[in-house]
Amino acid sequence: MKTSLALLATVLSSVSSLVVPRQNPKTTHAYASGRLFNIDGKTQYFAGTNTWWLGHLMSDADVETAVSEIASTGLKVTRVWGFGNVNTAAGNENSVYFQILNETLPGGQQINYGTNGIARLDSAVKTAEKYGIQLVLPMLNNWGDLGGIDTYTTAFGGNATSFYTDAKSQQAYRNYIEFIVNRYKSSNAIFAWELCNEPRCHGCNTDVIYNWASETSAYIKSLDSTHMVTLGDEGWMAPPTGDGSYAYSGAEGVDFIKNLGISTLDYGTFHMYPDQWGYNFTWGNTWIEQHDAAGKAAGKPVVLEEYGAPYANNKTAITLPWQNTIVQDTSIAYDSYWQFATVLPSGTNDADNYAIYYNTTVGSDYQILFIEHAKAMDAKPAVANQ
Repeated sequence: MKTSLALLATVLSSVSSLVVPRQNPKTTHAYASGRLFNIDGKTQYFAGTNTWWLGHLMSDADVETAVSEIASTGLKVTRVWGFGNVNTAAGNENSVYFQILNETLPGGQQINYGTNGIARLDSAVKTAEKYGIQLVLPMLNNWGDLGGIDTYTTAFGGNATSFYTDAKSQQAYRNYIEFIVNRYKSSNAIFAWELCNEPRCHGCNTDVIYNWASETSAYIKSLDSTHMVTLGDEGWMAPPTGDGSYAYSGAEGVDFIKNLGISTLDYGTFHMYPDQWGYNFTWGNTWIEQHDAAGKAAGKPVVLEEYGAPYANNKTAITLPWQNTIVQDTSIAYDSYWQFATVLPSGTNDADNYAIYYNTTVGSDYQILFIEHAKAMDAKPAVANQ
């Protein structure tokens, strides 16, 4: 999802209580096991979520609160932005960023080792280790929020479509990949490295992203052959699949089925926002089933990595049927609602209209769509539907 850079700072009166860290049973990294994942030493279905902001929190107490509540919910994975770029430090002194991209710098880039830099992502990884939560770390953003592809093109030239083949941008991107992978590859909190949040190459032949994903994922595997790698795309399909409408047109330069065949991508991802894409909410069930079928054909796990409902009063009514389809009718390995939210000690609030706040009250959206859904996924027999 495209997230807002603005921080909504609100002083909140109540502070969420912390849970005792659960014992961390992981002795090996998660890996694909047929169409499912082996995680925590067991091949199983499970539920996850998205907390893009976790590595951009300035307070360790905030990080602790969020991760502890994710763990107490029964979720196993959360997706956290592993990127944070600016083109100049000036004006960003009060923001978290991980690197500066600017051709005036040696090599065109510089890691931020200050208190508002990579130490914040370190805190997220360390806290995830403590609570037995695993992280998906995208290392690039298609969108401009928090410094995406546009920060590379501002520094090195080009645009959102030429980025994928531009030598200078790709070298800088690989330098950053090398830094992140080498920094965290020994951590048992890493679930997977992700190439990009929602990569698009509008109007491009689908070979552009296919080739870029093939080469970049192979590069990551050369740095770390243990952890999984995934693309992070929205799951767009291309003719002859589908009815030719937007999600099936190939207009964004992505072909989910073709990309699923890349040997150095361990699993496929897809996102689902019918309200943003011009479809009704019931179409979501079809979108889920189509990606499940593609995963079956490829023999790989498929993850519904982002989905949600933007309306305050009917999130369960819209979303629960999708979760029922996942649990009852498909072999979707895990799904991650966009997004988890909670009351943080500092009052920082990066929630959007899709967010559901931590709430154990029976009948609340959180209790139904997070807690009960996690239980349902955990209880599902670890056998792929035939």
